[in-house]
Amino acid sequence: MATSDRNIMLLNYVPVYVMLPLGVITADNVFGDPDGLKAQLLQLRAAGVDGVMVDVWWGIIELKGPKQYDWSAYRSLFQLVQECGLKLQAIMSFHQCGGNVGDVVNIPIPQWVLDIGESDPDIFYTNRSGTRNKEYLTIGVDNKPIFLGRTAIEIYSDYMKSFRENMSEFLESGLIIDIEVGLGPAGELRYPSYPQSQGWEFPGIGEFQCYDKYLKEDYKTAAARAGHPEWELPDDAGTYNDVPESTGFFKTNGTFVTEKGKFFLTWYSNNLLNHGDQILDEANKAFLGCKVKLAIKVSGIHWWYKVENHAAELTAGYYNLYDRDGYCPIARMLTRHHAVLNFTCLEMRDTEQSSDAKSGPQELVQQVLSGGWRENIQVAGENALPRYDATAYNQIILNARPQGVNKNGPPTLRMFGVTYLRLSDDLLHESNFDIFKKFVLKMHADQDYCANPQKYNHAITPLKPSAPKIPIEVLLEATKPMPPFPWLSETDMKVDG
Repeated sequence: MATSDRNIMLLNYVPVYVMLPLGVITADNVFGDPDGLKAQLLQLRAAGVDGVMVDVWWGIIELKGPKQYDWSAYRSLFQLVQECGLKLQAIMSFHQCGGNVGDVVNIPIPQWVLDIGESDPDIFYTNRSGTRNKEYLTIGVDNKPIFLGRTAIEIYSDYMKSFRENMSEFLESGLIIDIEVGLGPAGELRYPSYPQSQGWEFPGIGEFQCYDKYLKEDYKTAAARAGHPEWELPDDAGTYNDVPESTGFFKTNGTFVTEKGKFFLTWYSNNLLNHGDQILDEANKAFLGCKVKLAIKVSGIHWWYKVENHAAELTAGYYNLYDRDGYCPIARMLTRHHAVLNFTCLEMRDTEQSSDAKSGPQELVQQVLSGGWRENIQVAGENALPRYDATAYNQIILNARPQGVNKNGPPTLRMFGVTYLRLSDDLLHESNFDIFKKFVLKMHADQDYCANPQKYNHAITPLKPSAPKIPIEVLLEATKPMPPFPWLSETDMKVDG
């Protein structure tokens, strides 16, 4: 291929990252098997993979006490990734590992924080029956200075500043290209509405998680301000494994379509918007001037998508209905922070889901990605569950370039990057790894690995300050639904084509 043709085809290149194993740094802050990991990283590099993603666990780093950070094991890990010629996406993981789909290790949030929770259990998300969830601190304490004088937001901010100071050489060398800011359970901007640790099973609708005293008080104030001091938090939304129609809240013409229901859902979802916005402000200050992109993760809640009530999305905090887009306001909020929206479930197809779950992963992905592109932000993504088959890879490639490759320039639509979940012996097994290598090649538009992101229009410039806060009314203008962009029925770059 002539150089000019290669340069044009490179404009279709979508970089591929691989998520490192959950326990690569152990719960007691040890880099367990550097030699084993090095061998695996070199295999990824030889396969053309662009980089790796890793959780940087709050529960490991600030384990010993407030502001007693120990970055040494992660520094060794980062050094190794750099030696292997890969780029790095670092997740600021302020949640517990354990209790969610695919969690094989257990890393709680720091013990000194859990100790505060012993005397004040309302620092944790709470469901209507009073069950606490210790995966992540409730949004209700974001601005409450109850953590030995600091607020939750200040804790997250201090942590990110310490990361920047201690990892400055890796930020300056260009190793770290992406800081994904954890904003909830599983690192996602959502409420922990479907915890397996409390008995939730797919496709249960989940439960609202706003019954801690701090959020209760916040709701009471908001309702009174709206002229309805008599409005209480929902008591008719059922339990984790209900179906929507069995509840007063989600059934046809249920509470969710009443004035009171709409007020609650707006409050519940706006809390998430504000939470993400505030923490991204802090991330922006921490990483200002660094050559990195900020990113956040939004969960792909595809079950009950094809019914009027979208119950599972609503309990998670995504107020998304046929006549209201719940994701576009998140994208609009990200515009002021120059941040990337990272979405899950890229590999899923509707036909693979059981019909009683009323799942619409394909439509959901199309809606969320289209909304991000309409707001002119970069959109990235990952698969929700490990898959090693051509069908799943082809679906990811389709979503990465929904209208295919453009042989004359940049494609109309292109994702910023895709992270494959996750590095394992299974992935590196011969036949699995062979097809994975083809996947990487097709994501790269049949081009060899490219070490210079500028060639595929991904030059990363120093992070600029966040723009002024966008008023909530302006964010909510983005709830007006728009049809998604057109998608090809299948990718023009199949791994088995």
